[in-house]
Amino acid sequence: MTSLAILEKETALKPTGAAGQTAPATGSVQVRDLEHTYDASGRTTKALEGIQLDIAPGRFVVIVGPSGCGKSSLLMMMTGLLRPSSGTILCGGRPMTEPDPDVVGVVFQEASLYPWLTAQDNVEFPLSLRRMPKAERAKRARDRLALVGLNGFEDRYPHELSGGMKQRVSIARGLVQDPPILMLDEPFAALDEQTRISMGDELLRIWERTGKTVIFVTHSLTEAAYLADEIIVMSARPGRIIDRIEVDLPRPRTYEMMSTPRFAELRERIWSQIRTQVVE
Repeated sequence: MTSLAILEKETALKPTGAAGQTAPATGSVQVRDLEHTYDASGRTTKALEGIQLDIAPGRFVVIVGPSGCGKSSLLMMMTGLLRPSSGTILCGGRPMTEPDPDVVGVVFQEASLYPWLTAQDNVEFPLSLRRMPKAERAKRARDRLALVGLNGFEDRYPHELSGGMKQRVSIARGLVQDPPILMLDEPFAALDEQTRISMGDELLRIWERTGKTVIFVTHSLTEAAYLADEIIVMSARPGRIIDRIEVDLPRPRTYEMMSTPRFAELRERIWSQIRTQVVE
Protein backbone atom coordinates (compact mmCIF):
# COMPACT_ATOMS: atom_id res chain seq x y z
CA MET A 1 0.00 0.00 0.00
CA THR A 2 1.39 3.40 -0.96
CA SER A 3 1.66 6.20 1.58
CA LEU A 4 -1.03 8.12 -0.33
CA ALA A 5 -3.35 5.14 -0.01
CA ILE A 6 -2.46 4.94 3.68
CA LEU A 7 -3.31 8.62 4.06
CA GLU A 8 -6.73 8.05 2.53
CA LYS A 9 -7.29 5.01 4.76
CA GLU A 10 -6.17 7.00 7.79
CA THR A 11 -8.71 9.77 7.33
CA ALA A 12 -11.53 8.16 5.37
CA LEU A 13 -15.04 8.92 6.62
CA LYS A 14 -13.92 9.97 10.09
CA PRO A 15 -16.50 12.60 11.06
CA THR A 16 -15.89 16.08 12.37
CA GLY A 17 -18.16 18.33 14.36
CA ALA A 18 -20.30 17.59 17.39
CA ALA A 19 -21.43 14.15 16.27
CA GLY A 20 -17.85 12.91 16.05
CA GLN A 21 -16.37 14.61 19.10
CA THR A 22 -14.86 12.63 21.94
CA ALA A 23 -12.84 13.60 24.99
CA PRO A 24 -9.57 15.35 24.13
CA ALA A 25 -6.62 12.99 23.82
CA THR A 26 -3.29 13.51 25.57
CA GLY A 27 0.09 12.87 24.01
CA SER A 28 0.99 9.78 26.05
CA VAL A 29 1.95 6.44 24.45
CA GLN A 30 1.94 3.01 26.15
CA VAL A 31 2.99 -0.22 24.47
CA ARG A 32 2.58 -3.52 26.32
CA ASP A 33 3.83 -7.01 25.41
CA LEU A 34 3.96 -6.19 21.70
CA GLU A 35 4.96 -8.95 19.30
CA HIS A 36 4.64 -9.27 15.55
CA THR A 37 5.17 -12.13 13.12
CA TYR A 38 4.54 -12.29 9.41
CA ASP A 39 4.58 -14.93 6.67
CA ALA A 40 6.66 -14.45 3.53
CA SER A 41 7.68 -17.00 0.92
CA GLY A 42 6.25 -19.79 3.05
CA ARG A 43 8.31 -18.84 6.08
CA THR A 44 7.15 -17.32 9.35
CA THR A 45 9.35 -14.52 10.65
CA LYS A 46 9.21 -12.89 14.06
CA ALA A 47 9.73 -9.16 13.49
CA LEU A 48 9.16 -7.74 16.99
CA GLU A 49 9.35 -9.35 20.40
CA GLY A 50 8.42 -8.22 23.91
CA ILE A 51 8.17 -4.49 23.27
CA GLN A 52 7.34 -2.47 26.41
CA LEU A 53 7.31 1.29 26.04
CA ASP A 54 6.03 4.35 27.89
CA ILE A 55 6.32 7.83 26.40
CA ALA A 56 5.17 10.87 28.35
CA PRO A 57 3.29 13.72 26.67
CA GLY A 58 5.41 16.37 25.00
CA ARG A 59 8.58 14.27 24.65
CA PHE A 60 10.71 14.07 21.52
CA VAL A 61 11.62 10.38 21.19
CA VAL A 62 13.81 8.93 18.44
CA ILE A 63 13.90 5.22 17.52
CA VAL A 64 17.08 3.78 15.97
CA GLY A 65 18.34 0.31 15.17
CA PRO A 66 19.93 -1.83 12.45
CA SER A 67 18.18 -2.28 9.12
CA GLY A 68 15.37 -4.82 9.35
CA CYS A 69 14.94 -4.48 13.12
CA GLY A 70 11.28 -3.50 12.81
CA LYS A 71 11.49 0.13 13.92
CA SER A 72 9.29 1.36 11.05
CA SER A 73 6.86 -1.51 11.66
CA LEU A 74 6.69 -0.53 15.33
CA LEU A 75 5.93 3.05 14.33
CA MET A 76 3.20 1.95 11.90
CA MET A 77 1.63 -0.15 14.67
CA MET A 78 1.61 2.85 16.99
CA THR A 79 -0.21 4.82 14.26
CA GLY A 80 -2.84 2.07 13.93
CA LEU A 81 -1.90 1.43 10.30
CA LEU A 82 -0.47 -2.04 11.02
CA ARG A 83 -1.90 -4.64 13.40
CA PRO A 84 0.50 -6.38 15.81
CA SER A 85 0.23 -10.13 16.29
CA SER A 86 -0.24 -9.62 20.03
CA GLY A 87 0.00 -6.93 22.65
CA THR A 88 -1.68 -3.57 23.19
CA ILE A 89 -0.97 0.02 22.17
CA LEU A 90 -2.58 3.07 23.74
CA CYS A 91 -2.03 6.53 22.26
CA GLY A 92 -3.60 9.37 24.17
CA GLY A 93 -5.30 6.72 26.27
CA ARG A 94 -7.06 5.22 23.25
CA PRO A 95 -6.43 1.72 21.84
CA MET A 96 -4.73 2.04 18.46
CA THR A 97 -6.52 -0.75 16.64
CA GLU A 98 -7.03 1.50 13.61
CA PRO A 99 -5.80 4.92 12.47
CA ASP A 100 -7.12 7.84 14.48
CA PRO A 101 -5.94 11.19 13.03
CA ASP A 102 -7.45 13.02 16.01
CA VAL A 103 -4.72 11.37 18.11
CA VAL A 104 -1.79 10.60 15.78
CA GLY A 105 -0.52 12.48 12.73
CA VAL A 106 1.85 10.62 10.39
CA VAL A 107 4.68 11.81 8.14
CA PHE A 108 6.24 9.27 5.78
CA GLN A 109 9.71 8.97 4.26
CA GLU A 110 8.39 10.25 0.94
CA ALA A 111 6.36 13.45 0.92
CA SER A 112 3.77 11.63 -1.26
CA LEU A 113 1.97 14.77 -2.38
CA TYR A 114 -0.70 14.71 -5.06
CA PRO A 115 1.07 16.34 -8.03
CA TRP A 116 -2.13 17.89 -9.41
CA LEU A 117 -2.91 19.65 -6.09
CA THR A 118 -1.32 22.80 -4.72
CA ALA A 119 0.44 22.84 -1.36
CA GLN A 120 -2.72 24.32 0.14
CA ASP A 121 -4.95 21.62 -1.36
CA ASN A 122 -2.56 18.82 -0.34
CA VAL A 123 -2.72 19.98 3.27
CA GLU A 124 -6.50 20.37 3.09
CA PHE A 125 -6.93 16.89 1.61
CA PRO A 126 -7.37 14.92 4.88
CA LEU A 127 -9.94 17.46 6.05
CA SER A 128 -11.85 17.22 2.79
CA LEU A 129 -12.09 13.45 3.27
CA ARG A 130 -13.68 14.20 6.63
CA ARG A 131 -16.12 16.62 4.97
CA MET A 132 -14.97 19.65 6.94
CA PRO A 133 -16.46 22.89 5.57
CA LYS A 134 -14.27 24.53 2.94
CA ALA A 135 -13.66 27.81 4.78
CA GLU A 136 -12.58 26.07 7.98
CA ARG A 137 -10.25 23.61 6.28
CA ALA A 138 -8.71 26.38 4.16
CA LYS A 139 -7.89 28.41 7.27
CA ARG A 140 -6.42 25.40 9.04
CA ALA A 141 -4.25 24.55 6.04
CA ARG A 142 -2.97 28.13 5.73
CA ASP A 143 -2.14 28.20 9.44
CA ARG A 144 -0.18 24.93 9.24
CA LEU A 145 1.70 26.01 6.12
CA ALA A 146 2.67 29.21 7.91
CA LEU A 147 3.80 27.14 10.93
CA VAL A 148 6.23 25.13 8.74
CA GLY A 149 7.57 28.26 7.08
CA LEU A 150 5.69 28.07 3.77
CA ASN A 151 3.66 31.25 4.03
CA GLY A 152 3.37 32.53 0.45
CA PHE A 153 3.79 29.10 -1.15
CA GLU A 154 0.18 27.96 -0.75
CA ASP A 155 -0.51 27.99 -4.50
CA ARG A 156 2.66 26.19 -5.59
CA TYR A 157 2.45 22.68 -7.03
CA PRO A 158 4.81 19.92 -5.86
CA HIS A 159 7.02 20.19 -8.97
CA GLU A 160 7.62 23.84 -8.04
CA LEU A 161 8.93 22.95 -4.57
CA SER A 162 12.31 21.68 -3.38
CA GLY A 163 12.63 18.35 -1.57
CA GLY A 164 12.75 20.07 1.80
CA MET A 165 9.72 22.21 0.97
CA LYS A 166 7.76 19.13 -0.07
CA GLN A 167 8.48 17.54 3.30
CA ARG A 168 7.36 20.73 5.01
CA VAL A 169 4.05 20.37 3.20
CA SER A 170 3.90 16.76 4.37
CA ILE A 171 4.54 17.82 7.98
CA ALA A 172 1.84 20.50 7.66
CA ARG A 173 -0.55 17.81 6.44
CA GLY A 174 0.35 15.64 9.44
CA LEU A 175 -0.41 18.55 11.77
CA VAL A 176 -3.56 19.85 10.11
CA GLN A 177 -5.94 17.78 12.24
CA ASP A 178 -4.09 18.99 15.37
CA PRO A 179 -3.26 15.57 16.87
CA PRO A 180 -1.38 15.55 20.19
CA ILE A 181 1.10 13.02 18.76
CA LEU A 182 3.15 13.28 15.56
CA MET A 183 4.97 10.18 14.24
CA LEU A 184 7.59 10.46 11.49
CA ASP A 185 9.17 7.56 9.58
CA GLU A 186 12.61 8.67 8.32
CA PRO A 187 11.14 11.86 6.86
CA PHE A 188 14.49 13.42 5.91
CA ALA A 189 16.27 10.32 4.58
CA ALA A 190 16.14 11.39 0.92
CA LEU A 191 17.42 14.93 1.57
CA ASP A 192 21.00 16.20 1.27
CA GLU A 193 22.91 16.75 4.51
CA GLN A 194 22.52 20.53 4.58
CA THR A 195 18.76 20.35 3.99
CA ARG A 196 18.47 17.50 6.48
CA ILE A 197 20.06 19.56 9.26
CA SER A 198 17.88 22.55 8.36
CA MET A 199 14.74 20.42 8.42
CA GLY A 200 15.74 18.99 11.80
CA ASP A 201 15.99 22.52 13.17
CA GLU A 202 12.61 23.32 11.62
CA LEU A 203 11.01 20.26 13.23
CA LEU A 204 12.45 21.20 16.63
CA ARG A 205 11.03 24.71 16.25
CA ILE A 206 7.57 23.28 15.45
CA TRP A 207 7.79 20.82 18.36
CA GLU A 208 8.83 23.53 20.83
CA ARG A 209 6.01 25.78 19.62
CA THR A 210 3.24 23.16 19.66
CA GLY A 211 4.24 20.98 22.62
CA LYS A 212 3.24 17.79 20.77
CA THR A 213 4.69 14.38 21.46
CA VAL A 214 7.03 13.48 18.59
CA ILE A 215 8.18 9.93 17.77
CA PHE A 216 10.78 9.88 15.02
CA VAL A 217 12.42 6.92 13.26
CA THR A 218 15.86 7.39 11.69
CA HIS A 219 19.00 5.52 10.61
CA SER A 220 21.16 8.55 11.40
CA LEU A 221 22.91 8.46 14.77
CA THR A 222 23.80 12.15 14.44
CA GLU A 223 20.18 13.05 13.75
CA ALA A 224 19.04 10.98 16.73
CA ALA A 225 21.44 12.64 19.18
CA TYR A 226 20.70 16.11 17.84
CA LEU A 227 16.90 15.92 17.97
CA ALA A 228 15.92 13.67 20.87
CA ASP A 229 15.00 13.95 24.51
CA GLU A 230 15.32 10.17 24.55
CA ILE A 231 16.73 7.62 22.10
CA ILE A 232 15.28 4.11 21.94
CA VAL A 233 17.76 1.58 20.54
CA MET A 234 16.41 -1.62 19.00
CA SER A 235 18.12 -4.95 18.40
CA ALA A 236 18.33 -6.87 15.17
CA ARG A 237 15.35 -9.06 14.27
CA PRO A 238 13.36 -9.93 16.22
CA GLY A 239 13.35 -6.31 17.26
CA ARG A 240 13.60 -5.68 21.01
CA ILE A 241 14.40 -2.54 22.97
CA ILE A 242 17.99 -2.93 24.17
CA ASP A 243 18.72 0.58 25.42
CA ARG A 244 16.98 3.85 26.32
CA ILE A 245 19.26 6.86 26.31
CA GLU A 246 18.36 10.17 27.92
CA VAL A 247 19.91 12.98 25.89
CA ASP A 248 21.15 15.62 28.33
CA LEU A 249 22.26 18.20 25.76
CA PRO A 250 20.78 21.63 26.53
CA ARG A 251 18.01 23.14 24.45
CA PRO A 252 17.73 24.89 22.11
CA ARG A 253 20.06 22.60 20.16
CA THR A 254 22.72 24.18 17.97
CA TYR A 255 24.94 22.91 15.17
CA GLU A 256 28.01 23.60 17.33
CA MET A 257 26.90 20.93 19.80
CA MET A 258 27.73 18.27 17.22
CA SER A 259 31.45 18.91 17.79
CA THR A 260 31.31 18.59 21.60
CA PRO A 261 32.70 15.60 23.54
CA ARG A 262 29.26 14.87 25.00
CA PHE A 263 27.70 14.63 21.56
CA ALA A 264 30.44 12.19 20.52
CA GLU A 265 29.79 10.12 23.67
CA LEU A 266 26.09 9.86 22.86
CA ARG A 267 26.77 8.75 19.27
CA GLU A 268 29.31 6.19 20.49
CA ARG A 269 26.85 4.74 23.01
CA ILE A 270 24.24 4.28 20.28
CA TRP A 271 26.77 2.78 17.87
CA SER A 272 28.22 0.46 20.53
CA GLN A 273 24.75 -1.10 20.84
CA ILE A 274 23.93 -1.29 17.14
CA ARG A 275 27.27 -2.59 15.85
CA THR A 276 26.93 -5.81 17.86
CA GLN A 277 23.62 -6.63 16.17
CA VAL A 278 23.59 -8.97 13.20
CA VAL A 279 20.45 -9.29 11.07
CA GLU A 280 19.56 -12.93 10.36
